Amino acid sequence: MNLLLLLAIAGAVFMIAYFTYGKYIETKLRVDPNKETPANTLYDGIDYVPAKKPVLLGHHFATIAGGGPIVGPITAVVFGWLPAVLWIVIGSIFVGGVHDYTSLQASIRHRAQSIGTIIKEYIGKRGQVLFLTFSIATLILIVGVFIILVANTFVAYPSAATASVVFLGIAIVFGIFVNQFKINLFAASVLGIIAMLLAVWVGLAFPLSLSASVWSLILLAYAYVASVLPVWVLLQPRDYLNAFLLYGMIIGGAVGILLANPTLIYPAFTGFHNPTLGFLFPILFITIACGAISGFHSLVSSGTTAKQLDNEKNGKFIAYGSMLLEGFLAIIAIGSVAYLTQAEAATRLTELGGPIGAFSAGVGYFMSHWGISEAVATSFVALTASAFLLTTLDSATRLGRYAVQELAEQRMPGLAKSNHLSTVIVLLGAGGLALSGTWSSVWPLFGSANQMLGALALLAITAWLMKIGVKAYFTAIPMVFMFIVTISALMLLMYNNFIAQKYFLAVSAFVLFVLCIFLIIEAWRALLGPKDKDGAIKAS
Repeated sequence: MNLLLLLAIAGAVFMIAYFTYGKYIETKLRVDPNKETPANTLYDGIDYVPAKKPVLLGHHFATIAGGGPIVGPITAVVFGWLPAVLWIVIGSIFVGGVHDYTSLQASIRHRAQSIGTIIKEYIGKRGQVLFLTFSIATLILIVGVFIILVANTFVAYPSAATASVVFLGIAIVFGIFVNQFKINLFAASVLGIIAMLLAVWVGLAFPLSLSASVWSLILLAYAYVASVLPVWVLLQPRDYLNAFLLYGMIIGGAVGILLANPTLIYPAFTGFHNPTLGFLFPILFITIACGAISGFHSLVSSGTTAKQLDNEKNGKFIAYGSMLLEGFLAIIAIGSVAYLTQAEAATRLTELGGPIGAFSAGVGYFMSHWGISEAVATSFVALTASAFLLTTLDSATRLGRYAVQELAEQRMPGLAKSNHLSTVIVLLGAGGLALSGTWSSVWPLFGSANQMLGALALLAITAWLMKIGVKAYFTAIPMVFMFIVTISALMLLMYNNFIAQKYFLAVSAFVLFVLCIFLIIEAWRALLGPKDKDGAIKAS
């Protein structure tokens, strides 16, 4: 099949879905553009800061996209490109998009509080503790995995490492000028984009070569600093500028594909079992951790995005729209290796340190058909990919801080008030994981935990919708499917890692499995238990 035709079909389907199913979800959520959002009513200048629509889109999209829609789909191509594409399209529209949008709206209607707080209100305190514990474990996995991925990318592309460091400096300057000196956003954006292009040139001229271990330590220090700084200093401007990089890469890659006109040589379907990953069900659905549905998105929607949303009417564009755009990116990622044979793709993955390197080489090849050097194009794509890995890394650290503080709020007030100590707790776990593991062994566990988090978020949202009298089939059906997938996957991971004598991963899968089962039981009891006079689910 021709890759260009595949992208055209996927793009058209996503556009139709946005204006039809997206509108349906918006109606069911009773969105009110006249209702003040928490970003305005709870403004504090640190976390609660109303952001302009394009700025918040940039932040949200950059944070949720990360490396997930690249790493997962490319890894899942071993089953053939067709199953991965089908799940990405169907999942983005009916599962992931619904999950992200409803998480944002549920948080907005609860003072931009987390999904954990919503669970506390509708399922009970024990449910909240279990959910927060599960969230912290998942976020530690996410931070650990993304430290490994960024470090490997910087080792494979030292020019991207230099460009990324320069880019962080540009983002801080951008944030200060826009937020403190009130420089016009359009003019600042133009200057910022020019500076980012210069960063690519600086990277090519002065590549920074360090070992993966040294990069891991540097990245841990970076994640700590990014987590405790006010959101407008680094997170907001960096994500906003990052979004231009990603838009440029998506448009550049799409135009490159138009000019290169590649045919997908990789088999459409290779079978229901892969010797390395296992059976297509449930492995495909946890390997594509982003690009179809990701529980991490619910933490972003109810964590940083909800605190910056200026108007409820922007929710569909930012949350549902970002998920569909991420699905489109995931299909480009599949195309970046599916134009090769199976043997060529496997060799590229090995030689370039994994999916990010293979993606950079593939999209760089497409973009070289513009007439620019393939090395420059590849370096630009590697910078973009690594920039997005960094956004996930520091946002996940910040969200981990929120979760630790929320868990400690009633029991350890000192810890709850300390941004520094709660950040260190997250990074200690992630650092140990990053310095001792490889992304390929940790990714399935991260995928399972992440998708389970998505199912739990849908559970909380379904409970909330039932409370306000909404027939919640559109969240309940995806919830049930994701529970079946993730429980099956965790059971398989427990068995496979135990047989392979990878006891740490086996025990980790067991702990996640137990936490999840307890939370499901807790939710079941709450949903079937006595109700208040007004029909609300009675919280314990």
